[in-house]
Amino acid sequence: MSRAVVVDRPGAHRLVEAERPVPGPGEVLVKVAAAGICMSDREVYEGRRDPAYVRYPVTPGHEWSGTVEAVGGGVDPALVGRRTVAEGFRACGICERCRAGDTSLCTSGYEETGFTLPGAFADHVTVPARLLHPLADDADLRSAALLEPAAVVAGAVRAGCPEPGERIAVVGGGTLGLLAVQILAAYAPGELTVVEPRSARAALGPAFGAHEVVGPAAAEHRRGHYDLVVETAGAPTTAASSCLLARRGGRVVLTGMFTTGARGIDPVHLSVSQLTVRSVFGAPSAAWSFAVRAFTAGLLDPGPLITHEFPLERYAEAVALVGGGDPGTGKVLLRP
Repeated sequence: MSRAVVVDRPGAHRLVEAERPVPGPGEVLVKVAAAGICMSDREVYEGRRDPAYVRYPVTPGHEWSGTVEAVGGGVDPALVGRRTVAEGFRACGICERCRAGDTSLCTSGYEETGFTLPGAFADHVTVPARLLHPLADDADLRSAALLEPAAVVAGAVRAGCPEPGERIAVVGGGTLGLLAVQILAAYAPGELTVVEPRSARAALGPAFGAHEVVGPAAAEHRRGHYDLVVETAGAPTTAASSCLLARRGGRVVLTGMFTTGARGIDPVHLSVSQLTVRSVFGAPSAAWSFAVRAFTAGLLDPGPLITHEFPLERYAEAVALVGGGDPGTGKVLLRP
């Protein structure tokens, strides 16, 4: 048997038990070890996610790790027993964007594990084998559950093209921001600054590789200073303020998920300063490979970000913690 959290509609969920899923052709069945909860999952539960990006009823869970338990037809049986993570986007692999390697921009329509297809807030999850990124035999699956946000950050860092000795700022000291700091530290920046107003989160910055952590008020005096700014907060003002931190000719990568009403970027400043501005939504396959390699090499250690772990039965309590305002709450996991 296998259990799963099902959100039938906004605000209504249940824990169901049914026969263990059977992987179809080209699929694998993974025993879930850990699944992270992010703000997108809370939006699903509360009904605040854009209807184009969710389909009820749904089992959420797009950040996860586990062990392959069974394979379907046409899949290498040697995968059974492998520790693994998997991409969430169900890219078609044949459209123009996919063939160019931009799988997160697939033009065949949006489908994603945990939003439109059953996710990992369950004992088991079934995914196409082609989306797997197998891990080392001794990989820490608890930490590996954060490789999905790490892949998003890896995509942002790759888009920003950091170079050794550069002045780099990360706006936001949450999960995405601190993962970005770990990856960027490997590029040997001359300066690596985190802009974060919450003192509890700011305290983690130096341990993850930041040279300094400053608040938004202090950052006002750093305008025009940084070669690269990686925005991860998604706050109403941070897209605009991140562009102001970049030097003339600098680069800005927007990673946070903004909501309606966020302050726009000043087009005059953008033009006169000749900034390069990129945005990131999800992670293409190459970014996943990058994150998994960094994790395997020990350059990326998401474990210290985890502050709470709950069983499936306490899903409602767990999801309420995310975005609840408690400064002591970092990454929350469900552990089936």
